[in-house]
Amino acid sequence: MVGLIKASTLFSTADHDTIKHAIVNAEKHTSGEIIPVIASASGRYDRAEDIFGLIFSLICVAIGWCLFHNDTSSTSWSSFNFDLTSILLTILLGFILGVLLTHFFPVLRLPFIPDSEVEAEVDRAAAAAFQQNRLRNTKDSTGILIYISLYEHQVRIMGDDAISAKLSQADWSRICDSIVTNFRQKQYTTGIVDGITQTGKLLAEHFPINEDDKDELANELIIVD
Repeated sequence: MVGLIKASTLFSTADHDTIKHAIVNAEKHTSGEIIPVIASASGRYDRAEDIFGLIFSLICVAIGWCLFHNDTSSTSWSSFNFDLTSILLTILLGFILGVLLTHFFPVLRLPFIPDSEVEAEVDRAAAAAFQQNRLRNTKDSTGILIYISLYEHQVRIMGDDAISAKLSQADWSRICDSIVTNFRQKQYTTGIVDGITQTGKLLAEHFPINEDDKDELANELIIVD
């Protein structure tokens, strides 16, 4: 989306190094493999775009009617009649302009996106990120994803089979809330590092590191713009 905050713009090289160091430290005490992913947005929300465009076009028609509609008894040769053709043209141009506005100002879509759609899109994108980053391929099924979606202000923590068998989403709620709180304060790197550290501590309780443990996945922040 044009005008959307790009996740890649929020982190410097030093921030990436700090996050990498946090992952390495967290995995020293657990067999879990932690991958943090941050996305600029999880969904396109085209329906919300169309709704805003329609509402904006109707507003344009209302303004045009108030400004240019004339009494049919008027004899002024310079008057402009806001007729059916003008109304239809205004609707078309207003819709196009409204859609363009949502591209440059994505926040305009938010009031028209149901919470259920936001939840579904973030869940879908998190599940896709889990697969794409090979978290299903760890030897002991201990891969874990920390997924953050900027536009939706949502966080998901997903574990592979072994982790899901012992820990539920409720166990991750406190960590998700901590990440969201930091992001609201624009403490992006701090939020991710805290999330990784707390995740590592919780994993260490249930999945302590094995003697033959190997680092199977990259220790880095994955960005999806």
